[in-house]
This record gives sequence, C-alpha cells and structure tokens, in this order.
Amino acid sequence: MNNKILEVIGFNIESCLQAQGAGAQRIELCDNPGEGGTTASYGFIKAARKNLQIKLFPIIRPRGGDFLYTNEEFEVMKTDVKVCKQLECDGVVIGILNQDGTVDKRRCSELVELAYPLGVTFHRAFDRVENPMKAVEDIIEIGCERILTSGLKHNALNGAEMIATLIKQADERIIIMPGSGVRSDNIIELANKTGAVEFHSSARVGIDSKMKYSNTAMNEKLQTISIDVNEVKKMASLIANL
Repeated sequence: MNNKILEVIGFNIESCLQAQGAGAQRIELCDNPGEGGTTASYGFIKAARKNLQIKLFPIIRPRGGDFLYTNEEFEVMKTDVKVCKQLECDGVVIGILNQDGTVDKRRCSELVELAYPLGVTFHRAFDRVENPMKAVEDIIEIGCERILTSGLKHNALNGAEMIATLIKQADERIIIMPGSGVRSDNIIELANKTGAVEFHSSARVGIDSKMKYSNTAMNEKLQTISIDVNEVKKMASLIANL
C-alpha cells in the first residue's frame, strides 16, 4: 500500500475541486496568496467542505507577516478553529512563535486542544524558529501530527538536507512534510534526498480575467491565483509510483 500523500493549497473553490480531480489527497485551504495564506472565510470553508471528499485543513492565520500574535488576534484564531470544527473539517493548520524564535507552546497547545479530535499541522512558521531541533520536540509535545517546512531555506529542495535531518530526528513521532517550490520536476529528487512521504505544493498559476470590458485607466492586470492541474496530476502520479 502506497502511503505517499500530496497536499495542495486551495486558494479558491475552483482550485480545490481541480486539485481533488487531479489526484491530491488533502487541501490546505487558504485565502490571500499574496500574504502567504490567511484564514478563509466561513462561506469558503463551508463550500469546500460540502464539495470535497478528500481531507480539508484550513489554515488558522489571521493576517500575513510574522507569527507573533496579540491576545486579540489569538481570540480570532480560537474562534476560527471552532468554526472549522463546526463545519466538520478534517484538521487545521497553525503556528505561533514567541519573540525569541521559539514555539509558543502554551497558545499552540490551547489551539490543538480546542481543535480535538481534528488533526493539526504546524505550518511554515517553523522555518522562522531559532532552533529547529528543539522546535520539533516542542511541536511533538504540543500534539501536532505534522510539520510543514522548507528546511529553513527559501525552498524545500535547498533545505533538503535539513528536512532529512528533521525526519530522522522525528523517528515517526511526527510527519515532516516538505513544502515550498515542490513541483513535478523535483518531487522525486526531494523524496529520495529526504525520505519524506507527504508533500505540499501550491502548483500555483495565474489565471487572467475573463472580463470582456476592462477600464484601461486603472492600469492593472486582474488575475486569479489557481492551480496547474497537469502539475498536480504529474506529482500525484510520480509519488504514487515511489
């Protein structure tokens, strides 16, 4: 039995459905791709849950920027976790850091407890920690089931050595999932270098507007971020044969 998993980011409902049809096994649901992904609206999460048969993990991130949150922002995050639970998502994606680059264990633990029995992924806030080895142990203690990481580099292939080290340290206590720059032309190399069994990709592509009328005085090009369906199909096929 092949245990390889391909997770794809869904930035809109159409890309979620396309990813599912192309062979992805899980969707990380996000809004605002320009800010690295923030929490989707209630309506978006509800529509995704209604239309998807594969696993659905919305990100719990109230804004772009860093991962140091105020008490007010943390209250927003707690409410969003409750919404995901209410809408019967399969899990959520979280990440909160302290000012010194350590994992905020207290608040992350509270979100994990609040989400139960949903699964929890710790997102790429991990790539901003000061000590990744300690952070892995902290996240295991918190109760997350996986860590999404590029190995503390700009993309996962550059961080492959660190990812392999983290997988060895994790020793099957938590899943280490490479993400950032994962595509069909490097996913096999990444698997071979790291030993990873789950992979995360945006398979991102810009879609031009279908509007027939455009106000040229606005001097802008309106695009929607979606997925490259053929890329998803290729990646799903490649890891299925590993």
